[in-house]
Amino acid sequence: FVQPRLGRGNRMFHMLKFRSMRADADRFAGQLIAASGQQSPMFFKVKNDPRVTPFGRILRKYSVDELPQLLNVLRGDMSIVGPRPQVRREVESYDELVSRRLTVKPGLTGLWQVSGRSDLRPEDAVRLDLHYVENWSPALDLVILAKTVKAVATGRGAH
Repeated sequence: FVQPRLGRGNRMFHMLKFRSMRADADRFAGQLIAASGQQSPMFFKVKNDPRVTPFGRILRKYSVDELPQLLNVLRGDMSIVGPRPQVRREVESYDELVSRRLTVKPGLTGLWQVSGRSDLRPEDAVRLDLHYVENWSPALDLVILAKTVKAVATGRGAH
C-alpha cells in the first residue's frame, strides 16, 4: 500500500505500508472524524475503526504494517526515529507551533508512539512530538528505540 505523506519541509513522499484497512478507507475518514466529535483531524484514530480489516487489526497491534517503511528510511524519506509522517488533511490543520514537526524527518517510531500510542489525546501527541523536535539527541533516540521494542511487543495502545 502506498500513501502520500508529508515529511520534512512539507515535502510529499510515498510512504509504504502493508494494507490494514479497506481499499476505500480514505473515502470515510471525514465521516468518522465528524462522528467522533474530534475537533481536529490531527492524529485521528478510533478504537474499533470499522475500516480496519480483521487481519489488519493483527498487523496494527504489533506494528507489522509499518515494516515496509524501512524502505522509506533507506530511500532517505524517513528516519528510524522522529514524528510520524502525516497526511495532507492533518498538516493543513497545523498552526505555526505544530508546523515545527516538519523541521525534522518523519520517523518509523517516535516519542508519542512509546508514550501511549493511539491511546493519547491528539494534543498530548503534538506536545510529545514538539518536545522531541526541540530536545533531539542521540541519547533520546536510543531511549525511544528501547521503549519501541516494549511497546511493539505488548501491543498496548495500538489501533
